[in-house]
Amino acid sequence: MTRIKICGLFRECDIDAVNALRPDWCGFIVNFPRSHRNLAPDQVRALRAKLDPGITPVGVFVNQPARDVAALLNDGTISAAQLHGSEGAEYIEHLRDLAPGCVLWKAFKVRASADLAAANACPADLVVLDNGYGTGSAFDWSLAEGIKRPYLLAGGLTPENIPDAIMRLHPWGLDISSGVETDRLKDRDKIEAAIRAARGNG
Repeated sequence: MTRIKICGLFRECDIDAVNALRPDWCGFIVNFPRSHRNLAPDQVRALRAKLDPGITPVGVFVNQPARDVAALLNDGTISAAQLHGSEGAEYIEHLRDLAPGCVLWKAFKVRASADLAAANACPADLVVLDNGYGTGSAFDWSLAEGIKRPYLLAGGLTPENIPDAIMRLHPWGLDISSGVETDRLKDRDKIEAAIRAARGNG
């Protein structure tokens, strides 16, 4: 069964929706003002406190100081950190020193086969193949054929195209944000449809 992450939660009603609908993970965008889903660490902690313990919280970061990411990992606010900037192997090693035993994901903008080579070599625990920062558009999925490790597929996923994505690419998981929104807000009905599609109940 394909796992699913609903990313970019920023309202209490978003937490209520995922608590009821039970994706595997939920994501919080931390300290990234370019996103309308942006949250400060204390806001993440407040929402995390309302999250069902059966759903794994993931913090999403873009070129943040490693100590700030580690703080949220070490206090249990998040269970994994998803890195979406230019963070390389040295950053990942440093973060592991600051937060021993932490789970780290690294996202890659997929534009060419070289991006897949970088993803394959990345020391993160899991990689995310994406089109960009919440663009709501898919990359050329044929490029994903070069991946040689478990990954999450992101970018342009909707309840309508999830079955095709799973059939064609067999990703370990899906990372969805814009595709389950209406007017830039999470839509409970779309979240439910996406989860059903990912789990073969669409």
